[in-house]
Amino acid sequence: MKNKRNVEVCFTPELLFGYYDTSAIVVIIDIFRATSSICTAFANGVSSLIPVAEVEEARVFKEKGFTVAGERDGTMLEFADFGNSPDNFSAENVAGKTVVYTTTNGTRTIKMAAEYSEVLIGSFLNASALVEYLIRSGKNILLLCAGWKGKFNLEDSVCAGYLASRLIESGEVATTCDSAHAAMDLWAEAGEDLRKYIDKAAHRQRLKAKNLDYCIDYCLTIDVTRVIPVLKDGILVSNSSDKG
Repeated sequence: MKNKRNVEVCFTPELLFGYYDTSAIVVIIDIFRATSSICTAFANGVSSLIPVAEVEEARVFKEKGFTVAGERDGTMLEFADFGNSPDNFSAENVAGKTVVYTTTNGTRTIKMAAEYSEVLIGSFLNASALVEYLIRSGKNILLLCAGWKGKFNLEDSVCAGYLASRLIESGEVATTCDSAHAAMDLWAEAGEDLRKYIDKAAHRQRLKAKNLDYCIDYCLTIDVTRVIPVLKDGILVSNSSDKG
């Protein structure tokens, strides 16, 4: 019998120490808004994105003349060229550019996962392309949710459940991970009316309080693009020539 690859889910980067298989592919999930914005940036022709964990590091890049996108706690950094909503990453703003990027949760999580064999950026927006790539890879898979300041969040966990369900339905992937089963159960509950389910998410309320929740419907849309951003030598690039 053919051995199936294993998919695991890590609900917050604070639990990453418990996942030992660094030969696995790790998929970063931060759908409100970092990974949705990253996928949008590459769909709109950004050359590369440099993820940085700290505000001061981003400020140094800005002083060197780089375009900077960044936020903390949902608010755009005062020295940034634009913030962290997907529509900020329009072709007008990013096409052909290298953009330095820092966010509250997503870019920190990307940096924490750098030791894994491959680091991919995942969202609902590129779900099918991502699932196909992961199945072809022949590697074990870790779906890593960015969460919120070290805590569990609903939106990333539901997205992880959707991806895990698709992977297991392929027949090529299995799981021995309780977190993966829990995430898939969340997706089974949420998927019937995802938009309604996500209304209870704490970060949805944070975005609403800052008048940034207009991007939620877009971030919950499946298969907007086939681009899969990948981390290479600390810089995000596209693994695909398909920009749409």
